[in-house]
Amino acid sequence: MEKAGERMVDEERMEQGEGYLTGRFEVDVRSVPGGEAVVLVLAGELDRDGVEPLREALEQGDGSGRFIVDCSGLGFCDSSGLNVLLRARMRIVEAGGRLDLAGLRPPVDRMFDITGARGVFQVYESTDEALSAPGHEGGGRHVREC
Repeated sequence: MEKAGERMVDEERMEQGEGYLTGRFEVDVRSVPGGEAVVLVLAGELDRDGVEPLREALEQGDGSGRFIVDCSGLGFCDSSGLNVLLRARMRIVEAGGRLDLAGLRPPVDRMFDITGARGVFQVYESTDEALSAPGHEGGGRHVREC
């Protein structure tokens, strides 16, 4: 591994996409073949210490494409992480793109429910389900039953 400030970059992850690791939080950015979407795979605990790598990953490109945030490896998300996702969604939607969530685990899913943010995002059980879903406009439709 090579150090770049507080960010650690794993060479194996770099071969698959762009990997960011900050202590307890990691973002792995993967392009879907054919340019259909960019998948951000989150792992660990997303709090104020981990938001910058997520913000950087979400600011790639002009925002006009589709972003799928895979939260299946995310064990915790605080208001800082939620704020980054909400702001990114707003920017991406304004640019003509969309930001969907996949694989919300119970602790993170509950936080999205309590804050009402779950109604803002299109939420899928898995990244595969998100990728195979027919196109839609905007967010707010609940695919996952609680």
